[in-house]
Amino acid sequence: MKIKVLNMEGKSTKNLDLSDKIFSLKVNEALVQTVINYQIQRLKPRTAKTKQRNQIIGSTAKIYAQKGTGGARHSSRKAPIFVGGGVAHGPKGAVYSKMKVNKKIKKIGLSQVLSEKNKVNSLYVVEDFKTEIKKTKVFYNFLKKNNLQNTLFIADEGSKNKILKSVRNIPNVKLIDQTGTTVYDLLKYKNVLFTTSSIKNLEERLIK
Repeated sequence: MKIKVLNMEGKSTKNLDLSDKIFSLKVNEALVQTVINYQIQRLKPRTAKTKQRNQIIGSTAKIYAQKGTGGARHSSRKAPIFVGGGVAHGPKGAVYSKMKVNKKIKKIGLSQVLSEKNKVNSLYVVEDFKTEIKKTKVFYNFLKKNNLQNTLFIADEGSKNKILKSVRNIPNVKLIDQTGTTVYDLLKYKNVLFTTSSIKNLEERLIK
């Protein structure tokens, strides 16, 4: 497939050839959801922790006789029903099973989401940046002219350093390196903007 390459004036200068194996796939929603769940779980590690009954420090003596009091049977005050006792079925910190998704599934999920972005005309490519853009206004006008206000900008390392100052203060625009591209970020933003080098590098990485 071919995609237009924009310049900073918003005009198409040339077409870029991209692989149909990456950008023209049918979406498997269950597979994509699995990858998203995996990435969200890694974003939010479980750190909350409560003490279980056996972790409370204190006496284990029976608080009163088993029979004859007219009340319910109790052992020690470490029981969850008492104030200061353990917590029943509470969070146990980082001790939990983590999802595992193999590399092949991750690549397929990423490729399918890119295909969907291409299908709905939300995938854009801009020329690599050779000179530094320091003015936020310059880059904002480019985004506004191409209706790219809500955009994930995936740049190559060289271009990223040249536009960082002009992009970081624009709302609803996130700038990342192509090596950090995730399904979660792609779906979070309406549009996806690549530089020429970043989309070719990502394509090469996904085809392997």
